[in-house]
Amino acid sequence: MYKAWLIFKKDLQQEFKTRYAVNAILLFAVVTLTAVSFSIGAYTASREVLAALLWIILFFSSMSGLSHIFVREEETHTADTLKLVAPATSIFLGKFLFNVILLFLLELIIVPLFLGVMNLQVINFTLFFITLFLGSIGLAGGGTIIAAIISKAGAKGALFTVLSFPVLLPVLISGISATKISAIEQSMGAATGELQMLFAYDVVIITASVLLFDFVWNE
Repeated sequence: MYKAWLIFKKDLQQEFKTRYAVNAILLFAVVTLTAVSFSIGAYTASREVLAALLWIILFFSSMSGLSHIFVREEETHTADTLKLVAPATSIFLGKFLFNVILLFLLELIIVPLFLGVMNLQVINFTLFFITLFLGSIGLAGGGTIIAAIISKAGAKGALFTVLSFPVLLPVLISGISATKISAIEQSMGAATGELQMLFAYDVVIITASVLLFDFVWNE
């Protein structure tokens, strides 16, 4: 875990210098939110549509920055050095943690803006934030392993979104459903199935990624 923490700190320091991933994610999210708000208006969409739009914005915004965590290693030719100084599991966990923090930063800015601009009335904030937390873990977990897979490919940007969508589709479906329930129901029990699905997905994707990452990274 110590080496995973060191890799996380390294990536965080590099991001503070370049701010590539942060700028890409935030700019994409803000532009998309602005375009959506002008297109459909704040009071014309139902809560079901607004819940779907929130997760669509979060998904495509994350796709614009999560892959950079491994693409940067290939572009700067530091991947081989990283293989020598840390085991594969530590590399994955360090970069996974970085992507989680990146998504939390995105949501810290975009979610309040979305709630205000799109006039999404949330009744059960506890359910809403648990859904965002579990969904972010799933997006970061799936996004991190897919980023490692496509980091050596030519068309990295296009491949990342195309490959990530089917892998992350369960997160989007469950996240949209639970977010819709948080806007219309006070009870947590109404979204028990969705929360169980998100939690199960997080456990499975992180476990599978840790087990498979050694083969992906050293291929």
